[in-house]
Amino acid sequence: MSSYIPEGFHTVTPYLIGQGADKLIAFLQQAFDAVLVARFADEDGKVRHAQVQIGNSMVEMSDGSETYSSMRSGIHLYVADTDASYARAIAAGGISLYEPADMHYGERSAGVQDPCGNHWYIATHLGEK
Repeated sequence: MSSYIPEGFHTVTPYLIGQGADKLIAFLQQAFDAVLVARFADEDGKVRHAQVQIGNSMVEMSDGSETYSSMRSGIHLYVADTDASYARAIAAGGISLYEPADMHYGERSAGVQDPCGNHWYIATHLGEK
C-alpha cells in the first residue's frame, strides 16, 4: 500500500454527511458489524469526523454543518449473505428499498435506507451470468 494512504484505507473511501451521525454509527454497527475506529465531536456533541470499518473497508462520516451540508449517498456493500444482512439492517431501523432478489447481473441484492437517508445496496456475488 502506498505511504500516502492511511493504514486500513483504500484508494476510494466513502464519506457520508448527514444529520444524526451517531444514529448512523449505531445503525452500521447493528446492521453490518461496523467497528467504530474514531469519533471526534465538538463541544455541542455534533460529530465532526468519525470512521467505522465494515469488513475490509473504511467509511467516514460527520454531521452536516453550514460549511458541509447534508447529502444522501448510495453505497454498494458486498456481504456473505444478502438475506441475513438485509434482515439485520431492517431490524436495526433501516427502511426497505427492495427485498432480496437475484439480479440479472449475477448478484443477489437488496436495498435499505439508513437513518440519514443513505441507500445501501447489499449484495452477494453469485457468479458470472
